[in-house]
Amino acid sequence: MENQDTFPTVLRQLLRTHQAFLSYAASHVHKLDLTLPQFDVIITLGGTAGMPYKTLGEKTLITKGTLTGVINRLEDKGLIQRVASKTDGRSQIIRLTETGNALFERTFPEHLQFINRLFNDYSLEDVATLEADLVRLQNAVSTARSELGESFIEDEEQ
Repeated sequence: MENQDTFPTVLRQLLRTHQAFLSYAASHVHKLDLTLPQFDVIITLGGTAGMPYKTLGEKTLITKGTLTGVINRLEDKGLIQRVASKTDGRSQIIRLTETGNALFERTFPEHLQFINRLFNDYSLEDVATLEADLVRLQNAVSTARSELGESFIEDEEQ
């Protein structure tokens, strides 16, 4: 980047956009009596036969330490269940209950429409450009993190 003075402005805008997006998405999810991490688990499990805890953690946006509490609360609500893995006796499969699956089928399309409203003024080309820019930034962050070494990454996830 030629002009280093623009970096704080871009970073500030990225963080403001992230916070605004999370607040917007949460306003819809909270009407379902769920948190964003809980809904993330539901939509990740939706349409699947379930998945091991580790896979669920990799596919959601939830850190390892937070996922256990989210799973416990969803289980208390009767939306997910843990079943023993048939292939690995030490592993559990997390899957939606019938109630959880009905919630997913009823709310996921509605939530997508709610989120898609944000892009009403974007052309297909605008969306493609935004996605490409975000992927480029994510790749830059991933490269920078990997250059710092595994110990940093593990510390950040705890």
